[in-house]
Amino acid sequence: MTTTAPRDEQLWSRCDGCASLLYRKRLRRNLDVCPECGSHARLDAPERVAQLVDPDSFTALPDRAVRVDPIDFVDALPYPHRLGAARAGTGLDEAVLCGTARLGGHPVALAVMDFRFLGGSLGCAVGELITRTAERALADGTPLVLVTASGGARMQEGALSLMQMATVSQALAGLREAGLLTVSVVTDPTYGGVAASFATNTDVVLAESGARLGFAGPRVIRQVTGAALPDGFQTAEYLLRHGQVDLVVPRHALRGRLAALLAAAEAGRRPPATRPAPRPVAPPPAAARPARDPWETVRTARHPGRPTTLDYLETAFDGFVELHGDRLGADCPAVVGGVARLAGRPVMVIGHQKGHTTAELVARNFGMASPAGHRKALRLMRLAARLRLPVVTLVDTPGADPGVAAERQGQAAAIAESILAMSVLPTPVVAVVTGEGGSGGALALAVADRVLMLEHAVYSVISPEGCAAILWSDSSAAPQAARALRLTGADLCRLGVVDELVPEPHPGAHGDPAGAAELLGRAVAVNLAPLLTVPPATLVRRRRQRFRRFGAARSAAAPGAAAPAGGRPEVA
Repeated sequence: MTTTAPRDEQLWSRCDGCASLLYRKRLRRNLDVCPECGSHARLDAPERVAQLVDPDSFTALPDRAVRVDPIDFVDALPYPHRLGAARAGTGLDEAVLCGTARLGGHPVALAVMDFRFLGGSLGCAVGELITRTAERALADGTPLVLVTASGGARMQEGALSLMQMATVSQALAGLREAGLLTVSVVTDPTYGGVAASFATNTDVVLAESGARLGFAGPRVIRQVTGAALPDGFQTAEYLLRHGQVDLVVPRHALRGRLAALLAAAEAGRRPPATRPAPRPVAPPPAAARPARDPWETVRTARHPGRPTTLDYLETAFDGFVELHGDRLGADCPAVVGGVARLAGRPVMVIGHQKGHTTAELVARNFGMASPAGHRKALRLMRLAARLRLPVVTLVDTPGADPGVAAERQGQAAAIAESILAMSVLPTPVVAVVTGEGGSGGALALAVADRVLMLEHAVYSVISPEGCAAILWSDSSAAPQAARALRLTGADLCRLGVVDELVPEPHPGAHGDPAGAAELLGRAVAVNLAPLLTVPPATLVRRRRQRFRRFGAARSAAAPGAAAPAGGRPEVA
């Protein structure tokens, strides 16, 4: 916003986005967001703190910024003169304001950068203050929230300013090792050394609407490459589409999103509360569940009205905060994930997302995950483990994306890495096959402590059509292949691949999505509850034992081993 008088004295401001003339008090009530076009004006650090934290809860750290001039830098002015002018103009000692506070009732350590102070540049004093804030978070056992606004490393301090990227990152690594949540809130602008370190290597990266983030600025990129830049390049919305940030949040919602993440992190560090055991899901009487032909079950599992992961997140879970991106350049729409609550307990939920209409199915690639989808899922699982949150996966995919681009991006390696990581994930995992469980794309989300399956779902090494085309040389033999593959829940429970069958309303989940969600939520809660008190090492050992028993050399006498059809070992 452009103004012509000191902020406390002015009555009007002109929006830099749409040029509207705005009454200053109205703009302030709207958190300095233009009510006409939504443009977010820059905030100074004290204003940002006042908007984010609980009233009267902020306490500045006692550490004072040390006056630093390590290389006696002089351009048009000696560096100390520039520092003095910045201090006089902002009322701050340095380009960051650090302290402790409460946010939504949750304790937090906070470091907020101020672009007014030499462009929010990262110098030795700024790096030291942020590092001390991280160390305070580690000592107190609280999350760390960083609000960034910077042009990059401070040139006037030479290579020592460059070293601050590593200094602060090292402090964040200590918090990561301790399982403490770190969140960066990227505001406009965030570039250079800040973007290439603590703005993007936190557990969660939120970006305020309209913020710009990048290593090199647009002017530098144009000068070096001579290339025309895409529309919206380096804006928060562009970065979300390209997997670089978890969320783009308008200013009015920022405090609420942060509070939800802090609540999940705080709950993960508390011992599991003693609660009444969830009521088990009672299956319908056998007479009410006539046996279906497996091909009919396949068709039911693929019904376009069948609830999707996002449907279940809206009904069976509460307070879902979706997190995006693989941090490598993409955000796969076929996989969704984030923090939610189940029966009052924070969990990380990750699942395939199909859609109901043709347009939705195409937009979500029919639930077929790209390598970016598997890497996003893996990133969220690892975050859940650090925060001690259980993981719930909802599997519904014909298989992983088989396209040329997916192969070029390492599809096989991405699936392999997900399977390997889930095998050693030190937190409870419950997987539910809700529709189609297709091949390695399904298993990539289903290496779990408990594997559940909806009554009319299917789970198979290959689709019936694919099996028929290969072994019968005739895709029309798909119904016969479906019967041969033993892909229904009843078959897989007998084989020991699935632990429990979750009943569905008649004639299937598509007939009563709300009822199906209630049954699913209750089944997951029942199966998750006994896992919460199991030590991580024991969880991992049991999970490995679970999958070890599927080997061809298993003994019929092995605990929990299920005898294959015909009483002989089966080789896949």
